[in-house]
Amino acid sequence: MQASIFLLVLEVLLFALGLYLYLFARGVLSFGSDESKARAEEFRKGNALWMRLLGLALAAIMAMNIVVHVKEMMAA
Repeated sequence: MQASIFLLVLEVLLFALGLYLYLFARGVLSFGSDESKARAEEFRKGNALWMRLLGLALAAIMAMNIVVHVKEMMAA
């Protein structure tokens, strides 16, 4: 049971990572200083396409895993 809960927490963290990556690629997240914003915007311009796709794919796969995992935990 402890391993099952640990894996569920890991899946939730990976879902959050995918969501964060997607939101960062879209430019929704903001940073503190102007220098940080400029560096993030420069990085985002060069890598936005693959970050969006990777973030969406990771979030979608982890969402499906979370649903299946919770269903398995409820059945047992």
